[in-house]
Amino acid sequence: MTDRVLIIDFGSQVTQLIARRVRESGVYSEIHPFNNISDVFLDEYAPKAVILSGGPASVHWDKAPSAPVKVFELGVPVLGICYGQQTMVNQLGGKVATSDHREFGRAFVDVIEDCDLFKGVWAEGAREQVWMSHG
Repeated sequence: MTDRVLIIDFGSQVTQLIARRVRESGVYSEIHPFNNISDVFLDEYAPKAVILSGGPASVHWDKAPSAPVKVFELGVPVLGICYGQQTMVNQLGGKVATSDHREFGRAFVDVIEDCDLFKGVWAEGAREQVWMSHG
């Protein structure tokens, strides 16, 4: 069996781009909607990592979408992007606060020290351009 990454889609406009970048890194990935993932599927799929995509929702909504609880019990790395990070923080007991302004456009990530997330991708001391769209 090949290593694979599960991408849980919360409706992001760039979910396909996320999958493409994972695949360009030589790792198989599949995209599945957040509301169509069972515990049985997670056991059978056996991902080596999970990415929770962004999307238009907010955890402050009454019926905010969430990741399957089992995702956090698999013992694999979970990366939340935008809304995916919001729901992960919320589901794991953290607090998500609203902002009084929106951000949209080019931004930079300054890599101030080595970490597993950037290993083999960005070096310590690097300044990498990214795109942000948040509210």
